[in-house]
Amino acid sequence: MGSNIFFILCLIALSCLCCDAVEVKLLVEGSKSIAKTDEDFICATLDWWPETKCNYNQCPWGKAGILNLDLKNKILANAIRAFSSLRIRIGGSLQDQVAYDVSGASLRKCPHFKRTEGGLFGFSKGCLPKERWDQINNFFHEMGVRLTFSLNALVGRRKGGGPDDSLMVGGWDSKNAYDLINYTASKGYKIDSYELGNELCGSGVSARVEAVQYAKDTVALKKIVANFYPNPATRPKVLGPAGFYDKQWFDAFLDTTGPNVVDGVTHHIYNLGAGVDPTLINKIQDPSFLDQIAETYRDVTATIERHSPWAGAWVGEAGGAYNSGGRYVSHSFVDGFWYLDQLGMTAKFNHKVFCRQSLIGGNYGLLNTNTFIPNPDYYGALLWHRLMGTRVLSASHTGSSYLRAYSHCSKKTTGIAVLVINMSKYTTFEVSVEDDAKIYKYDQEGYVNAYEREEYHLTPKDGNILSDVLLLNGVALKLTGASGIPAMEPHVVDASFPMKIAPRSIVFAVLKDFKATACA
Repeated sequence: MGSNIFFILCLIALSCLCCDAVEVKLLVEGSKSIAKTDEDFICATLDWWPETKCNYNQCPWGKAGILNLDLKNKILANAIRAFSSLRIRIGGSLQDQVAYDVSGASLRKCPHFKRTEGGLFGFSKGCLPKERWDQINNFFHEMGVRLTFSLNALVGRRKGGGPDDSLMVGGWDSKNAYDLINYTASKGYKIDSYELGNELCGSGVSARVEAVQYAKDTVALKKIVANFYPNPATRPKVLGPAGFYDKQWFDAFLDTTGPNVVDGVTHHIYNLGAGVDPTLINKIQDPSFLDQIAETYRDVTATIERHSPWAGAWVGEAGGAYNSGGRYVSHSFVDGFWYLDQLGMTAKFNHKVFCRQSLIGGNYGLLNTNTFIPNPDYYGALLWHRLMGTRVLSASHTGSSYLRAYSHCSKKTTGIAVLVINMSKYTTFEVSVEDDAKIYKYDQEGYVNAYEREEYHLTPKDGNILSDVLLLNGVALKLTGASGIPAMEPHVVDASFPMKIAPRSIVFAVLKDFKATACA
């Protein structure tokens, strides 16, 4: 009897694998916007790590650190230029050990980062030479980059002593930062924003600073920036605190800084845990796990509304898995389930910018560390940047939690754009988009409207979710002969038919004729 039941259950399971697609109605409420992002929501980071940055018996940074990065590489230039106005944040763990050699007299030597026992994150102090700063700014100007530069916030501080060895006390010595900002302004280099410190808030990572002191130092930075940029219209923004959210610390920091000091409240996200975690690939495909971080986004938004309503929420750094990401996972197709879902989720919680760690470097780079060839998430980021507008719409369905859906006003056309992520291993979904006013699909006489829809279906090569090769509408995305980013053209289909979302695939779609009053 038991064997018969087992046999029947097996037949049921097998039949499910071959069953018809599941129909889902995606309701997009176009009557009002629920949140708004910055025009350049997509952001990527460049870090300071040298070649000797190693984790888990691997050294995945190569020459991708900002001091060593080949700024003459054609693929790098084309990858940045494809965005027209990509946000880039220069910052990271070692930034709080960087000196700026821009005056020619303030520093007797400009040392390189070296492995040293007892140093912050295991490294000695380093230096940014004036020549390199010139090269970076000239390159970014040519590429149209909107640059955030994150400053060393530990200069002048000392260890507080006592049982808390990570606490740094004393005020920030702003002299070297003053010199850098002075030099930068005098050269006419365009900086979108300055940020103070990296992961020093709350309990910190390797060091921490108390909230009230950090706030005073941020006010000092604001005054320096205002001094060199007297015109508010062209003045760089001031961001902070660039660390992991801690409600009590963030509340005290924002209350002490006061009105109109912090323009962007930056916090960091590594919600997938350590890069070496063998369950990393499972977490990325688990919708209940991915949903857990929503509480942080909600809390950050609430903190800003209560204590700093003039500022916007930014994810200032997010790599998914910390310590350089997962060796086989963070650069592959499956990482897009985490990355694009986070973009959609943070936008819903009124975040203005999302900075991916990293543009290049580590295992989580949008570009391959050694070849510079774009990884799958690069193309996902580029499609978001080109298709998803600033106004966020409510998108919901009552289907499987493995089907994630987000909608924005279309960026460059009328109508809306939607992002649909199918994390299911076996199930195909047929998704029909409907509007809350019931005027999109049918005309006044009840007939189906003859609209068109542009679709971008993203799948991995050979169905392997650990592949680095991304297919767009079934064709592999490859660099052009001139090392250029390939054109990404949509399939144009009859919008009266549902979108067919294959298992383990990601779909962007633009519905130009969707009448959303919030997008008018």
